[in-house]
Amino acid sequence: MSYPGMQPLNFRDRQTVCQFAGEIFFRRFAFTFAPHSSRKCQTLSTRNYSYTVIMAATNTQASELITELDSLVSKATSADALMRAIVALLHEKLTRYNWVGFYMIEKEIDRNMLVLGPFKGTMTPHTRIPLNQGICGAAASSGRTVIVDDVNKDSRYLACSLETKSEIVVPVFAKGKVVGELDIDSHFLAAFGPEDRKLCEHAAVVLGKYLEAHS
Repeated sequence: MSYPGMQPLNFRDRQTVCQFAGEIFFRRFAFTFAPHSSRKCQTLSTRNYSYTVIMAATNTQASELITELDSLVSKATSADALMRAIVALLHEKLTRYNWVGFYMIEKEIDRNMLVLGPFKGTMTPHTRIPLNQGICGAAASSGRTVIVDDVNKDSRYLACSLETKSEIVVPVFAKGKVVGELDIDSHFLAAFGPEDRKLCEHAAVVLGKYLEAHS
């Protein structure tokens, strides 16, 4: 089907749209036919084309997961196990959280490094990040949550996936010091709102308190 003024999609654009649609409809079964009022519009830009995709709201909201995060602590046998459980919960329950992982700070002779820990999502080339590089480095250095609605407009972004559109990075504190961070990438622009920030910061606090209690 075609419409007046619309150019046919080339092969690469078709691939992008199909991949995007697959991400929405097949990654989780939580997408259902929701009422119009509960749907969100998301624009996908591919080269010179713009597509509006109607996404049904998932059954799980960010605010609903705080209690589940708290319950993970009693089951954790180690900090690594807790981190694995946190990233698995967030990645599974929230479809727009396409990459979820922890970076922990390790001291080297001349500098501190963010070292990749447990994660869910595609493999990243950024397994070690200096504190003065990238959005991850900015969050760890400042000790503040960093939210980027469009990574392509932020010069600090360390590109690792063409699909990544937005990112949130939350520092993890233990005994008053930044010891790591929670990093989440999304394939959607401006994916992280106030509820997401509250949830992610709570996840960081959960890990931080566990580290304090077991250090």
